[in-house]
Amino acid sequence: MTTVDEKPKRLISGPGMLLVWFYGVMVVGAVSRSAFQIATEFDRAPLAYTLSAVAGVVYGFITYSLVRGGETARRAAQVCCAAELAGVLIVGTWTVLEPSAFPDATVWSKYGMGYVFIPVLLPLSALYWLRRNRADGTGNDGEGDGDEVTP
Repeated sequence: MTTVDEKPKRLISGPGMLLVWFYGVMVVGAVSRSAFQIATEFDRAPLAYTLSAVAGVVYGFITYSLVRGGETARRAAQVCCAAELAGVLIVGTWTVLEPSAFPDATVWSKYGMGYVFIPVLLPLSALYWLRRNRADGTGNDGEGDGDEVTP
C-alpha cells in the first residue's frame, strides 16, 4: 500500500527521459506551428491546423504524465499514446487516400512524414516503454488491484 509520503514510481528513468525529450520537442513543434497557422491562415486549412493543435495538446499531456510518474499517470499516458497512435494511423491513411481533404499538412499527415515519421514511431515506443515499466514488471502496480488472492 502506498502512503502519502512515498513518491510515485518514476517513468523518466533511462529511455523514459528520451521519450520526454522527444515529446517535449513535438509539443513545441506542433503547438507553435498550429498556433501560427490558426492565427494567420485558419481559413486555408482549418481541419489540418486544428488537428495539429490537438496533436500538440496530446503531446503535452503525455509529457506531463511521464514526468509526473506513478501508476495513474502511466495508465493515463498509455491511453493517450493509444489515442495518439490511432490518430496518426487514421489521419495518415486519410491524407494518403484523399490528399485533397488536407490543403496543408498536419503533424500526422502521411504518418508524420514531415516530422521524419516521429509521430508514428513515438507512440509505439512510448506504449512499449509504459507497458515494460510497470511497477512489478507483470502488469500489476505492486499494490494490488483487487484481482489477487491473498493467503
